[in-house]
Amino acid sequence: MGLIVADLVKAAAEALGKAGIENAGREARALVALATRRRADRLSLEMREDAGSADEQALADILAARLRRVPLSHILGRRAFFEHEFHVTPDTLDPRPETEVLVREALAGSVRRVLDMGTGTGAIAISILAARTTAQGVASDVSTAALAVAEKNATRIGVSDRLALIESDWFGAVQGRFDLIVSNPPYVALDEMEALAPELAFEPRIALTDEGDGLAAYRAIAAGAGDHLTAGGRLLVEIGWQQGAAVSALFEAAGLADVRVLRDLDGRDRVVAAQKTQD
Repeated sequence: MGLIVADLVKAAAEALGKAGIENAGREARALVALATRRRADRLSLEMREDAGSADEQALADILAARLRRVPLSHILGRRAFFEHEFHVTPDTLDPRPETEVLVREALAGSVRRVLDMGTGTGAIAISILAARTTAQGVASDVSTAALAVAEKNATRIGVSDRLALIESDWFGAVQGRFDLIVSNPPYVALDEMEALAPELAFEPRIALTDEGDGLAAYRAIAAGAGDHLTAGGRLLVEIGWQQGAAVSALFEAAGLADVRVLRDLDGRDRVVAAQKTQD
């Protein structure tokens, strides 16, 4: 009997598991689907179908990349987040499930005009606009390559007519006021970088760390938020799980009110929320 799809899945899962990669079985199925040009959601129905030598070689090439710890999302070119799939590249930080805490909190209140700073793939702003079909948005990033990815995602998901993309270092090129400002900034301290998962070496360093204490972005956001929020406007930022107190103190010192720390599904501090007082 010749090689079948199930054989490829088994071999891939064993190799991934031996390398210590979590969810080896799930990743194996995703890689085999890509290598054999099959739909991942139908792979379980096609396990007994023949797999040729070309499929085996394609899987070997893809598997070699994953074993070098190239992120699965980079190999697939996409990452699921909130209610959509987003195109990702090495120029952007992968959207992660923890960040959905921020999106859900944003959607718990009214949204008319939103600013997303350090947008990367555009996942936060696009998710908010897709759920609030009358809202308008501005998304900024210092990386033109990242903005190109965000533009592609905005077009594919159908919000490009309501989302302006600008190159800006935090509030540097931002004009106007917003009733919602959101950001998932680089918050990893320099001395924490070596302990990160090896996959993060393939993501843009500028999106991970400020090369300092991990709080530089929050200082910039706190300094400019008051001038760019409408009266009663909300500010939501993702944080590292140990930064709740420090970021809260920065926002309070900047005169923001109702400062709260929200936790993710693992019970870790994940988002700091604040509000501009009514004028």
